[in-house]
Amino acid sequence: MMLELKSLKFSYNSLPFIRDISFRLKPGEILGLLGPNGSGKTTILKCLNRILKPREGEIFLDNRNINRLSLRETAAILGYVPQSTHSSFALNVFEMVLLGRKPYVNWKVSEKDRDIAFGMLRTMGLENMSFRIFNELSGGEKQKVLLARALCQEPRVLLLDEPTSNLDLKHQFEILKLVRTLVRERSISVIMAVHDLNLALWFSNRILLLKDGIIYASGRTKEVLNEKNIKEVFGIETIIEKNMEKDYIVPVIG
Repeated sequence: MMLELKSLKFSYNSLPFIRDISFRLKPGEILGLLGPNGSGKTTILKCLNRILKPREGEIFLDNRNINRLSLRETAAILGYVPQSTHSSFALNVFEMVLLGRKPYVNWKVSEKDRDIAFGMLRTMGLENMSFRIFNELSGGEKQKVLLARALCQEPRVLLLDEPTSNLDLKHQFEILKLVRTLVRERSISVIMAVHDLNLALWFSNRILLLKDGIIYASGRTKEVLNEKNIKEVFGIETIIEKNMEKDYIVPVIG
């Protein structure tokens, strides 16, 4: 599914926050949203998911304006994983993941819905905690459950806001490898806001580099993530080294 943003603008309390954000995302691509805190990464994701309403601009899914879709139709296309959440109800992990089937449920949850939820729990390695209370999990465990819930929606586009936050190094790679596999196997698209430059370098096809609410640079990952752009946007000196055919971004510590 082709996703396109055209001249997106958003303001907080009448003050411009993001300005003239435009890009296209093709099926099977992973787009990394990078930038300092407050540069607009989360805001863009929330505008895409209709949590926030842009002041100006348009969002299209396969040339259909997203505002002409019902919220249910949108939820069947866009899966969203926030940075963190706390359930107001004492839901267990299975129930939380099963909520991802909400766009498809009419009168009651079907056996197919339950099978998809249990299958995703197995895929994510969460089967042994299916009946634990969600709010009692660690931050990293919650993050994996939220990703499983989003994947249960069988989305065409997956929006990830810091998907590896609270995860240790092993599980960071586990989650992003799984996302990359799903992109290849299901031809879905992913937009993920990340802080770790190396994870973005290794797992993104393209990068949108944000600074002060505008696009500073965009394009293929290795073209955008260079020493000059990193210095201008993040204010730190880095060098890019190669080891075993993989590039690494290394900060220069004075």
